[in-house]
Amino acid sequence: MEIAPRIVVDEHVRFGKPVIKGTRVPVELVVGKMAGGMTAEQVADEYGIGRDDVLAALAYAAQAVAEDQVRAVPR
Repeated sequence: MEIAPRIVVDEHVRFGKPVIKGTRVPVELVVGKMAGGMTAEQVADEYGIGRDDVLAALAYAAQAVAEDQVRAVPR
C-alpha cells in the first residue's frame, strides 16, 4: 500500500516498515545514512535507488515527525 509518494508498506516486506516503492530499502535507513553525512547521491548510488526516492524518504520522515506529539514531562 502506498502511504506517501514513492513510499509503500507491505507486511511481507521488512515487517511492514515503510520502504522505497519497488525495493526493500527502508525509509529509516535512507534517513539514517543522510544523518550520518552521506549525500543524497551517495545514498542513491549505494542502495540502487534514485535521488527522487531519497528526497521522498526525507519528505515522508519530515511529515511523520511533524505529526508526532511530544510532551515534556517535568522532573
